[in-house]
Amino acid sequence: MARRTSSVILGIAAALLAGCSIGPKYIRPSAPVPVSYKETGAADAASEWKTAEPRDDALRGAWWAAFHDPDLDLLEEKLNQSNQNVAAAAANVQAAKAMVREARAQYFPALTANPAIATNRISSAFGQTVGATFTTYSLPLEASWELDLWGRVRKTVESATFAAQAGVADLESVRLSAQAELASDYYQLRSQDALKQLLDATVKIDLDALDLTRTLYVSGLANDEAVAQAEAQLRAAQAQDTNLGVLRAQYEHALALLDGEPASTFALPPKEFEAGVPEIPPGVPSQLLERRPDIAASERAVAQANAQIGIAKTAFFPNLTLNASAGLGGVSFLKWFEWPSRVWSVGPTLAQTVFDGGARKAVVQQSQAAYDQTVANYRQTVLTAFQQVEDNLAALRVLTEAIEEQDAAIAAAGRNLDEAEVRYKSGLDPYLNVIAAQAIVLNDQQAAVNFRAQRMVASVQLIKALGGGWDASQIPSAKQLSEGVHHEPAAKR
Repeated sequence: MARRTSSVILGIAAALLAGCSIGPKYIRPSAPVPVSYKETGAADAASEWKTAEPRDDALRGAWWAAFHDPDLDLLEEKLNQSNQNVAAAAANVQAAKAMVREARAQYFPALTANPAIATNRISSAFGQTVGATFTTYSLPLEASWELDLWGRVRKTVESATFAAQAGVADLESVRLSAQAELASDYYQLRSQDALKQLLDATVKIDLDALDLTRTLYVSGLANDEAVAQAEAQLRAAQAQDTNLGVLRAQYEHALALLDGEPASTFALPPKEFEAGVPEIPPGVPSQLLERRPDIAASERAVAQANAQIGIAKTAFFPNLTLNASAGLGGVSFLKWFEWPSRVWSVGPTLAQTVFDGGARKAVVQQSQAAYDQTVANYRQTVLTAFQQVEDNLAALRVLTEAIEEQDAAIAAAGRNLDEAEVRYKSGLDPYLNVIAAQAIVLNDQQAAVNFRAQRMVASVQLIKALGGGWDASQIPSAKQLSEGVHHEPAAKR
């Protein structure tokens, strides 16, 4: 009989320690996912440009290395180490990990010590001489432990864990956004270098044309109007050439900010614009849910909100706390270790809210509404991700076609300019025709540079839209978070 009773008591104790699960079980919310990207088929049918087939080894880690630009590589690596927005997000992750450990601490008893020395004066009502005083010394130790009967502590730990995992994904989202912004600004700056080369060459051509026109004027083969027109054309080209410095300086300053360096000390020498677009495998749409850090962060926020519902529901159940205290006390240090100086107490405390006017129910409703909001935000994030992928796939397809057409326009404009120059030198046409032909060539060449810059930016934005080679497996587990394991992204390993 005693053995059966002991078994029952142990079973009850085990059930109390294991606790009950209060609140809804988490299920990842559904999201609208297309079967395929619309633009991948359009790109194959409409132009020679197309994305590569999905490969397991594509877009891993330092995705910018696919552009094969050493300057860009150095800038991106410095960003990973020195960008202040990334540093702030990393600090948030460390704080979130500490909150996980703080939540887990509730699994264990809390032990406090309250040593005290007090001098007392006792009145004659206590049988002492009037005005008598004495000193007491005490060293109590108190312990309290809330049994997690309904899973409040477990849900709190889960909520903190999900929040920390969302923080890690947010960090990678901030990092990826900064990396993509840097690459975009870098190629915009290089396009200004290309325009500078173009306008430098144009200024030289216009200067030669002005010298020729002045020679023809002296020879009586051109009039003063032609000289004035040639000079005006030269001055206009020089003004455009000089004006390019404003935008280039702004892009250079933006790169300095992204790399965590004062704009005053940062400089990037001019370099020829290499506008080669790498192969960018989009994969299948369903993979996007695991490849985008913002989607992962949004999904973890849903899981956290679900845990909060469970925490709110545990308020309807009583809290059972085990309290114990023990210590030493007396009027002398020397008597502390004598048996009468030892004190102790032990016992449970059960607390239950009897009436709160519907406050607990309102908190549950708030938690449910917050959960519904996170689900909607998650689905919106997914929809936005698919939009961004399609936008940049379309941009790459259209810009590739536009570049081909613009190159053909440049060739035609060049032939027209050659004809205009021949006719002018032969005295058949005025110099105004040459100026008009030169303007067409320059405008077409500038458009071609801008199209190529736009295509480079679109390729960077497509990589960003696809997650930049990140995937959800890089989110640390609950165990890693509780142990404070530092998680390094693939790009920095």
